[in-house]
Amino acid sequence: MLKSRALTANEAAAASRVPLKQVNRIIDAGLLEGAVETRQGARMIRAPALIALKLAYVTAEVLKPAARREAVLNVLTKPAKPTIQHHPVRMEMGALEAELREGLEDLAQARAMVEIDGEIMGGAPCFLGSRIPVHDIADMLCNGDTAAAIASAYPSLDDRRIKLALVYASAYPRRGRPRNSARRALERKSSERMRLEDLPPA
Repeated sequence: MLKSRALTANEAAAASRVPLKQVNRIIDAGLLEGAVETRQGARMIRAPALIALKLAYVTAEVLKPAARREAVLNVLTKPAKPTIQHHPVRMEMGALEAELREGLEDLAQARAMVEIDGEIMGGAPCFLGSRIPVHDIADMLCNGDTAAAIASAYPSLDDRRIKLALVYASAYPRRGRPRNSARRALERKSSERMRLEDLPPA
């Protein structure tokens, strides 16, 4: 079972690679009932429910609504169950959990590499020990700059931190910018959306 603090909808989208719009639609549909709460106007999703969230997303075009709801409920109520079976589809929870663990680790590392200091760059989130704003690097990636080109321009940044800039900017969008290009770029890079033919045979 995944164990972590509750995540905002933005954080859940970044960790799960489920588009934020779909995260909110899944919540609005009541599929994560009992696993979501509102704190100070923000939706918070408990970490164990991330598997249910991911399952709801990858089965949207595979299962009928009633079967999809039942599958998600099974995950919420029986998180240790290794396989969810809905003829003719069988879903292995281990693969989804492994993807989510990786996403949560990326999110944790992205948070750890950032510091916010009012005395540095006006309080913009910067890479730890530097004056380089994380959102600026994410914007460069979104605009087509390669990680190698960015590393050449900023020798203090390695490839891993450059790529994690997208994760951070997706989970924590720059204030005052409703369009999150980092989130869209992260979603485009994700190859985790399953098609019917990708699912294991029943």
